Formats: sequence, C-alpha cells, structure tokens
Amino acid sequence: MALTEKSDFIREIVTEDLAANKYQGRVHTRFPPEPNGYLHIGHAKSICLNHGIARDFKGKFNLRFDDTNPAKEEQEYVDSIIEDVKWLGGNFEDRLFYASDYFEKMYEHAVLLIKKGKAYVCDLNADEMRQTRGTLTESGKESPYRNRSAEENFDLFERMRKGEFPNGAKTLRAKINMASPNINLRDPVMYRIVHEDHHRQGNKWCVYPTYDWAHGIEDSLEMITHSICTLEFENHRPLYDWYLEELGVYHPKQIEFARLNLTYTVLSKRKLLKLVAEKHVSGWDDPRMPTIAGYRRRGYTSDSIINFCDTIGVAKRDSTIDVAQLEFSIREDLNKHARRTMAVLNPLKIVLTNYPDGQTEECEAVNNPEDETAGKRMIPFCKELFIDQDDFREVPPPKYFRLSPGTEVRLKYGYIIKCEKVVKDGDGKIIEVHCSYDPDTKSGMAGANRKVKSTIHWVSARHAGNVEVRLYDRLFVKENPDDAEEGKDFLSNLNPNSLQILKQCKVEPVLANAKAGERFQFERTGYFCVDSIESKEGAPVFNRIVTLRDAWAKIEQKH
Repeated sequence: MALTEKSDFIREIVTEDLAANKYQGRVHTRFPPEPNGYLHIGHAKSICLNHGIARDFKGKFNLRFDDTNPAKEEQEYVDSIIEDVKWLGGNFEDRLFYASDYFEKMYEHAVLLIKKGKAYVCDLNADEMRQTRGTLTESGKESPYRNRSAEENFDLFERMRKGEFPNGAKTLRAKINMASPNINLRDPVMYRIVHEDHHRQGNKWCVYPTYDWAHGIEDSLEMITHSICTLEFENHRPLYDWYLEELGVYHPKQIEFARLNLTYTVLSKRKLLKLVAEKHVSGWDDPRMPTIAGYRRRGYTSDSIINFCDTIGVAKRDSTIDVAQLEFSIREDLNKHARRTMAVLNPLKIVLTNYPDGQTEECEAVNNPEDETAGKRMIPFCKELFIDQDDFREVPPPKYFRLSPGTEVRLKYGYIIKCEKVVKDGDGKIIEVHCSYDPDTKSGMAGANRKVKSTIHWVSARHAGNVEVRLYDRLFVKENPDDAEEGKDFLSNLNPNSLQILKQCKVEPVLANAKAGERFQFERTGYFCVDSIESKEGAPVFNRIVTLRDAWAKIEQKH
C-alpha cells in the first residue's frame, strides 16, 4: 500500500494491481525525456508523478533518455536534465539508462518481426507515405512494397544498417492494418535512415528507431510496471501493446494523464527553442523561461514546484492552470523561509534636518516573523537615508497616505518623520526631501506606538550597498500566447516589459555581499534571489522571483 494519503486515478490503478499481485508486488516507474532541449514545468509534473508513485509504494524509479534522434540531441541537454531531475528530488539511484543502450536489442527484435512477416522495408518517401495513410474517415492504401518476402526485407534492413542508402530512401514499417480506425496502426514506421553522429554512439548507427517502437521495448527491458505517459499517447497505446504482444516479451501497463498547460506560458519545446535561437531570451535558463533551469535561476525552490504539482493533481482531461497558482506556491514557500531585508530600487534621498550630524545608531529588525528561529538583525540609521520614489509625492493623489509635504510616515523599525521641504535641481527635478524626525518614536521608546497612516522602508545612505536588480515578469501578455492576429505567431504576444534592469539600487549592508542562490524578501517589494550567472563576488545581481501579491489580477489586459 501507499505510504501517503495522496489519491488519484493512477495511484488507484497501482493499488488495484498490487492487490491483484499483477507484477509480483512490484512498482517500477520511469521518466523518459528526449535530450533535445531543457526540461520545463510540464516535465516537472511528470517527474513528480513518476517518482512520487515509486516513493509512495516503496518502488523504484528510473531516469531514461530517449536518445533516438541524433539530429536534435546534445550532451548539454543530457547534463541539464540530470541536474533538474535530481533538484526535484527524483532519486533514480544508479538507474540511469539510455535508449541507445538498447539499440542492438531493438534491432534484433525488429529482425524477429521481419522474419514473422510482421515488418517490411518500404521505399515510399515521407510525402508518398503521407498520401497513402488515409484520414480519420478513409482507410489508407497499402504500400506497393508491403508484400516483399521476409528474406528480401531482412537483406534490405541489413543493408540499411550498413549505410548503403541515403536519408529518406527507405524505412522499416510494421505490417498491421492499413484500414484500422486508429491511424497509428496503419503500418507505422519503426526505423528511418539518419546519417548523423550520435552524441553517445558516434557513427556506429545510421538507422534509428522511432519513439513508438523504442518506448515499449525500453519499458520491457527495464521491467517497468506502470508506463505513465501524457494524454497525447493515448491513441498510441494499442501500438505499444501490439509491439510487445508480437514480440512475446514482458508487458508493462501504459497509463495516460493530462499534461500541464499554464496561462501566459508556452510549453512547446519547438517554441521554447525558437525563443532561445532568436535571442528573445538569454538562453534556456533565462529566468523568464518556464524551464526548470530558468525557475531555479530565478529563485524558485524545488519544494515550491513539488507542492505546486501536488496541488494541481492528476487528471484524465487536458485543462489550463492559472500561472498565478504557481506564483502563489513560491510565495507560500518563501514567506516561511526567506529572510526579510530592506532595499530601495528607485532611490530618493531623505535628509533629517534635526538629526545630529555624524551620528549613527542601530535599529532592531526581525529577520522573519514566520520563523522564530530566524532571529533579529541590526540596521544602521543616520542623518541621510534613501526611500523609494514611489513613497513620496509632492502633489499626492486622493487616498495617498505615504510621504508628502506636511505629512508624517513611520520608517519601518525606525522613527516617525515629517516632510518639511522639497529640494529641486535647475530642471525642477526633485533631488532631496528634507524631513524632521520625532526622536521619541523609535521602537522601544515611549512614543513608539504613536499612530500614523503609513509605514515605509528605507536604507541608510552612508551604509547602503549599490546593487543591480532585475525585475522579471511574465514573458507573454496574453493568457493564451498562441492567440495571435492573423499572419502573426506567438512571438507577437511577447511582453515588452518582461525584464527591467535597475542599476544602483540601494540595499542594507548585509545584501551587498549576498551569495549566489540566496533568497530574500525585500520588504514591501517582493521576493528576490541572487543570480547564479551574472553575480560576482561583492557585486550581487538580484532577480525578482515574484511580487508579494498577484499584481496581474488587477491589470486590465489591452493588447
């Protein structure tokens, strides 16, 4: 039985199979990515599901690369996938496999089908094969090469392997049923000729198996019990079963679930590759990308993504999840763990005219009110401070309770101050705001409880560190990025403000030496992480992970 209380239709199937002793009490799952790009949040759902089931039922979990297309696969992708799976807690132990490990066995199985009269070499090219495949309402037409003898097919297949024919000249097809209502059973291709070096096999092979042919054999050889796939493979399941039954080998059970779709997000590898190749983003790990590497660099925690995947659950029908739910998950996690600090992203100098020149004192601040063990810190305070430009208005709008001429605000952890004078340069730009402070209103003093309508954040001008901050936002302006005007594609819906770079932001001294990967809450601003690529020793670059609340909920989309 499962070790957790989680329940979904897949876990129910697994429970029933265990009760029936279908696989001798075993549970063995796998995650089978193709190394032709970086993993995205949709893959995270599959990793969490496959590994979670193995963990919950005391089973085993494999990581297996479907490296059957040498033209699109690279070692860089392999390395990134391994890192991502481990980061998400996918413990495959020593069970790291590759489809290419099984190429010889797959070839032997193909020869077996040829000798049984269940596979044949076909000379139709891709266009000709497409024309004879038929439609959902019309049967396909048999290939003129379908009735070659087993001996001829075997000879041609061996010659294909030896490299005697160019790309596209021949394929090996399964002989099933060209009149089947399931198009996937209309003599599908098992092997195609590809003269490309393989990232692991070099030039040893020039015939490569299709995914449908390789998938079941890999599962069978690894003794997988439950082959969990996304819903687009549901119509491929009869082919999965046909291959294994014809071969007479161990037969796992394929189960399909709905893939993850997110608003304001594209999860097509082809489209993600286009974003990278055309430099709309800085790379696969750009913090705006929905890749696991992108989320990790932006500052998302593995726990937040795992919790998100658990929350959305496992369904049998496709649906679209609001990306705000993912953002809520990271807020919920960071709220518990992120250290609070103060940072001023758009600085405006404040001069406390009645504060003693040259004096410095310290204000006591709480590191995290949600975590009693986080302790407290001391923040330097002096005559000149920085506040955020948005926290001052010379002519305040209605219901504006922050600083303006003649009004008071509280400096968080510090004193109440009152705006007395605005100082401008020759162009009329505000360069300083002169204020008085009430010396009896600091925390712990008699006047500390005096009420004012607003509390704002600040940093000491003399002690502040200067850092770069990158404000990342959603990459697209439409819920469905593919909803584009006629003649345009998803790129027309890119958000022009998905990245804003702010230089010379002012931060508490402790942040000036923050290390790569450290996460903080900038009070009243958002959650931020030190970038692992752009940061240098003593010069951190901060990525905004997420705002403190869903700012998009109140934005009227006009595009």
